[in-house]
Amino acid sequence: MIEQIKSHIAQSIQAKQALLDDPDFMNQLAAVAKNCRQALNNGNKILIAGNGGSAADAQHMAAELVGRFEKERPSLPGIALTTDTSALTAIANDYGYEQVFSRQLQGLGQAGDIFIGISTSGNSANIIKAVEMAKTKNIKSIALTGTGGKLSDIADVTLSIPSPRTAIVQESHIMIAHLLCHLIDCD
Repeated sequence: MIEQIKSHIAQSIQAKQALLDDPDFMNQLAAVAKNCRQALNNGNKILIAGNGGSAADAQHMAAELVGRFEKERPSLPGIALTTDTSALTAIANDYGYEQVFSRQLQGLGQAGDIFIGISTSGNSANIIKAVEMAKTKNIKSIALTGTGGKLSDIADVTLSIPSPRTAIVQESHIMIAHLLCHLIDCD
């Protein structure tokens, strides 16, 4: 059991070390943070979505924006598109599950907003449809993925985690969410 624990921790460190050593990733993450800050400063919002554990990550990030992260500041407009069960179930029933986020983005999103779509595979149909909707509304799309997937071809920016393990990818996604919140809060 101790070896399994060590192996998991080592794999998590390895994925994060790969990000730390990747100047392209660092530049992309810095640019995303700058875009988020600019959007918020312009009165726009950050809309976030994901499935399963990634839905929880979307909600976590939105809570850090609306509540606070590490310092006191006014509330920021962060919306998790994963929380309105009436909207999710009605849209899924009437239009199909692949439309649950794009329909909300269509109604709630405005030009200048930021959409963050989280998909460990990079192939979640509902995140892909949301990115496609974002393009029609002049909303910048950020994809948080594992390796590969269709999202990397269509999102404005893709932040990929170099690991085949969903758990490691998700651990890194929440690290990215925390980094974005920290960088948004920086003066």
